[in-house]
Amino acid sequence: MRILISAFATIILTGPIAAGELHVGAAAVVITPPLGTPMAGYYSERAAEGVHDELYAKALVIEKDGAKAALVSLDLISTPRQVVTEARREIERTTGVRGDAVMISATHSHTGPLMNNRGARESVLGGTSDLALRYTAELPMKIAQAVKLADERLAPARAAIGSGHEGSIAFNRRYHMADGTVGWNPGKLNPRILKPAGPIDPDVPVVMFTSPAKKPLAVYVNYAVHLDNIGGLKISADLPYTLSKLLADVLGPEIVTVYTTGCCGDVNHVDVNWAEPQKGFENSARMGTILAAEVLRTTPRLRPVADGALRVKSEIVKLPLPQVSPEDVAKARETVQRRGDGRSANRVPFLEQVNAFKVLDVDARHGQPHEVEVQVVALGREVAWVSLPGEIFAELGLALKQDSPFPHTIIAELANGSVGYIPARRAFAQGNYEVVSTRCAEGSGELLVSTAVRLLKELFADAQK
Repeated sequence: MRILISAFATIILTGPIAAGELHVGAAAVVITPPLGTPMAGYYSERAAEGVHDELYAKALVIEKDGAKAALVSLDLISTPRQVVTEARREIERTTGVRGDAVMISATHSHTGPLMNNRGARESVLGGTSDLALRYTAELPMKIAQAVKLADERLAPARAAIGSGHEGSIAFNRRYHMADGTVGWNPGKLNPRILKPAGPIDPDVPVVMFTSPAKKPLAVYVNYAVHLDNIGGLKISADLPYTLSKLLADVLGPEIVTVYTTGCCGDVNHVDVNWAEPQKGFENSARMGTILAAEVLRTTPRLRPVADGALRVKSEIVKLPLPQVSPEDVAKARETVQRRGDGRSANRVPFLEQVNAFKVLDVDARHGQPHEVEVQVVALGREVAWVSLPGEIFAELGLALKQDSPFPHTIIAELANGSVGYIPARRAFAQGNYEVVSTRCAEGSGELLVSTAVRLLKELFADAQK
């Protein structure tokens, strides 16, 4: 069975449902790993010693005139491509949703499990352990279970959309410095900081789905900030935990909050002009509370989504690799051997470690470009969801939104697979962490944006037919 083709448009037919009526179903399935599972997010070995809050696969199934699509959010660091492929296959087998109409994204929590098959760093830090292998193998079935439950709960619904604005909890983490360089996370109250080297995206898109009797069923919330508040050895969804809890307190305990991460490859939560520490569950709760408040402030401004068809398009894009030499590979192997499993990592300069893992991953591809998916799900001519396969710089997301013909364009990064950091072209000359880390060549981000914009324009034009 072929789940994905290089380009497609699909209208998926199912059993008889009232013509013209929107149906929505939502569900959440726990995907918390067992204790002892290696944890993702850093360059040192960690294993989960406790659970602060559960991790979820949250699924939203939308049906309109026989067409179905599913939007899935995972409280995980990333979405390995093979997990997406296997989950789509199982979803297609067990539901009325075609696999190629499923968008699966990760929130990028740094307090979740390490998964298998993400690269050299993950292998060194526990990605090939029995617990990581078992977790990765079982995840597609749990994702499919969430979509199946959501599909079974399809019911008549109304959709309303709006966008809030929250600029106080996200900050570009790259800064122009007094010595002419661009710094990365240069520290609080650093007198050498001149100004941010890039923007943030303060938009808070909100899509609310309610019953005909106006009972909230599900809410889709998107925001562009790294979920790296907590650290430590306890499992947590980070900000989405507080966001979901507070929205349920206000909107009803049965509502499913589907949170996705916007383009934040160069954006985090650290305010360098504020001396207070910003770490731990307290800061996660503070940010989740602020974001929940903005969602609730936006609620009175939500407007009904006009009637229109549900459509999906997708395309496989080939992203070129950065150049690495045999000498680079030999040095990278020596660096990884010298750092060991992370206990000796502090003996090796951080960016040297970052570059070594990048070089090994690029070399392992033997010159084959990354084949990644850009997907668009559109409802009528008002709202479109876009998937991008990595940690995308904020300015790329802003450019995509600017060029989209849809009034509301929502971007979920780390979706349908991930190839790591994807900087904007101008950042390559600036260097530092994200540029050193990227497994893609300069211009890859702009290629993703141009592909997404073309798909958006095609779907927008189709809506007129």
